[in-house]
Amino acid sequence: MTQGRDPGLQPERTRLAWRRTTLTATVVAVFAAKQSIHDEVTPAGLFGAALSVLVWLGFLAVAHRRIQGLGTARPRGLSRRSALLAAGATIALAAFAVAMVV
Repeated sequence: MTQGRDPGLQPERTRLAWRRTTLTATVVAVFAAKQSIHDEVTPAGLFGAALSVLVWLGFLAVAHRRIQGLGTARPRGLSRRSALLAAGATIALAAFAVAMVV
């Protein structure tokens, strides 16, 4: 008596993973923006904060589309463009973090 695999579990796990990743990206973007204007407000600091927020918004848009797509009966795979945008946003936020530390 074996039960079949529930096809609803994998999309749900993926949706939760996207939500966790979005939360992590939000925290990173907030810390990056805060660090860029930490001691004093300078044009370079404001530019860094604005760039962090812009990259975060790009990642948020990809994640939102993906989470919405996973709510359908037959979710499609992540498009190449969305995958590149999500990876690029992650790399950019990591580069901002390195630039802030150095």
